[in-house]
Amino acid sequence: MELEKGFGADFVVKGRAVEATPEKKGDDRARNLAILEEAASTCIKCRLSESRTRVVFGTGNIYTDLMFIGEGPGYEEDQQGLPFVGRAGQLLTKIIEAIELTRQDVYIANIVKCRPPDNRTPRQDEIFACTTDYLKHQIAWIRPKIICALGNVAVQNLLHTDKGISTLRGHFHDYDGIKLMPTFHPAYLLRNPGDKGKCWQDMKKVRAMLDEVKG
Repeated sequence: MELEKGFGADFVVKGRAVEATPEKKGDDRARNLAILEEAASTCIKCRLSESRTRVVFGTGNIYTDLMFIGEGPGYEEDQQGLPFVGRAGQLLTKIIEAIELTRQDVYIANIVKCRPPDNRTPRQDEIFACTTDYLKHQIAWIRPKIICALGNVAVQNLLHTDKGISTLRGHFHDYDGIKLMPTFHPAYLLRNPGDKGKCWQDMKKVRAMLDEVKG
């Protein structure tokens, strides 16, 4: 199994922010996530709300053991209201498929829910507002066993560190009892394809850990 496998294939992203999975008895995460998404859809707590087209809350299986978290929406994501649907999203889909999963098996979100103007790096006040009010609650309700953090912005803000991805990747870190694997953002890999092999090494560890936690 190789990370390059299937990279040329086309795909269509479908689905809702909260996947239509039958709610388990005594488990109200779908209801709580829907309420949280509704609140995010009208959020004006930072300047990013002034220029967005759509809030990009998240998408996928809310009962998953594996959650991917990136930096923030780009142009295509802002237009469609779904995370990772542009070129970087196509690569992320192939990365997920390389570990024998689909986008419907995992949950995908970002540090910030609105596109920063000109795709600039989110500012700290924007990150604080979005993570405090939305992302932390998403993680708490989904309760993944593993988080794959994509790129410096995601990793540094989740782990509260100024260390770079090259230093942090390759082994698991702790995020409130959840195993967190830092790896390169797909957008970075599009610009630096020579690092795909390092990403693949990280993803093999994610796959192995996923098998372990599933028992």
